[in-house]
Amino acid sequence: MADAPVLARRRIWVIAVAVGALALSGTAAGASLVIKSPAQEAAERAAPAPDLLTAPVERRVLKDSVILRGTVRAGQSVDVSPSVTPGEGAATPVVTKLLVAPRATVTDGKVLLEVSGRPVFALRGALPVYRDLKPGATGGDVAQLQRSLGELGHRSGDDPPGTFGPGTKAALTGFYASIGYDPLPAHADGGEALKAARDAVTAAERALQDAQDAQDEMDAANEPFLSPTGNPSTGNPSTGNPPAGKPATSKAAKRAVQRAREDLGSARTDLAAVLATDGPMLPAAEVVYLDGFPARVDSIPAHVGSKVSGAAVMTVSAGALVVQGTLQEYQKGLVRPGQRVQILSEVSGVTAAATVASVATAVDGGQAPGQTSEGQQDQDQGRGQDQGGTSGPRGYPMVVRPDQPLDTQLAGQDVRLTVEAASTDGVALVVPVTAISAGADGRTVVTVVAKGGAQRRVEVRPGTTGDGFVEVVPLGGGVLAEGDRVVTGVRDTSSGTPSKDAAGDVSKDASSGR
Repeated sequence: MADAPVLARRRIWVIAVAVGALALSGTAAGASLVIKSPAQEAAERAAPAPDLLTAPVERRVLKDSVILRGTVRAGQSVDVSPSVTPGEGAATPVVTKLLVAPRATVTDGKVLLEVSGRPVFALRGALPVYRDLKPGATGGDVAQLQRSLGELGHRSGDDPPGTFGPGTKAALTGFYASIGYDPLPAHADGGEALKAARDAVTAAERALQDAQDAQDEMDAANEPFLSPTGNPSTGNPSTGNPPAGKPATSKAAKRAVQRAREDLGSARTDLAAVLATDGPMLPAAEVVYLDGFPARVDSIPAHVGSKVSGAAVMTVSAGALVVQGTLQEYQKGLVRPGQRVQILSEVSGVTAAATVASVATAVDGGQAPGQTSEGQQDQDQGRGQDQGGTSGPRGYPMVVRPDQPLDTQLAGQDVRLTVEAASTDGVALVVPVTAISAGADGRTVVTVVAKGGAQRRVEVRPGTTGDGFVEVVPLGGGVLAEGDRVVTGVRDTSSGTPSKDAAGDVSKDASSGR
């Protein structure tokens, strides 16, 4: 029993030691949370490891495009403005009938309208009409008329090309009959000139006959005074005396016959000249020559009753449809004849392949510089401007020619043009432009990230750029393959936002390899 107090005191001491040890360990743990080593403090103050932005290396054809608006137009546009000169006492010419409607199709030989009852029709030809064509005329415009009539089945017979002769008269008369009209006569005298020429021939023929009869009568009267040889007798051969009477001379009668023959020849020459120039004519006011058919009626500002005073009463377009656009200054250097173009009509969804036919070297006038890029046009909700006239934007006119004929329903539509300004020669390795960087040594490189995170730099030569990508060719034995991941930038994990692209100002380097 004496040992009990001793055991109690030992137990208290053990407990006290345990409590003290526990307190010390807690103090040490707290101190460890507050007190840090210099290395730990530096590590915590340093920026977190960056998050790399990468993109795959692709292998494909790369194209650089220029996008603008254009208007579908025909290769030829003609204002129909008949130059009709009213005759003496006639009223001012007016439109008496319209035989086509806007956007109607026009065929070869089609009558478009009537002016004061006379037809205005379309024929195939490239030479504009500039004069009335009458029988006897010669020239290239006559040859064009002969070809046009021949295509409609009215041949010019034996007339030489370019000569308005009897065959061309018959062909022109036949054409007018086929469209339901009579041709106008070349001479507006009602045939008086022809009648006078024929009367002159008749009179000359009668005068010659009279002169011949007079000479015959005189020859008969002088027959007794002629010797057997037919020469005038100098006397009586049996008696040696001179003849009883003086024979009448036939010299004057012969002269009269000769002059009558000359007069008849002149009269017949005059009649031939009148006949050569007589017949149907083609007034300049009645024909419109177009490059090809079918043609289209673009507009008809006139109406029945409108006076014809030189202003256009109708506009007709012909020839293959083309697209006319306008390039701005910054686009002109990228576009040249021969480049491929994609035409898109947003209205109908029609697409067509085409080629740049021409690019003007001088600025075409317009009201003001216009918006022609795709982005700018989108700001205007896709409403295109007329690129082909003076009301369009200032810039360099460009003509695009489709590979295949366009649907005539596209005429006048505003369309989107995508010009292939540059293209790689077949498939090529391409990376985003931001993947390229220029090192301190002046080399252009991309940084490839392996699956394990290891990085390696590959020197490349940039080529064609387009749509945010650039063609690259590895140099110096560098290895770059489709599917490799290349660094395009870094993301700051402390803020969660991307930092500046790793490539910096590399677009300049990439574009230099175009």
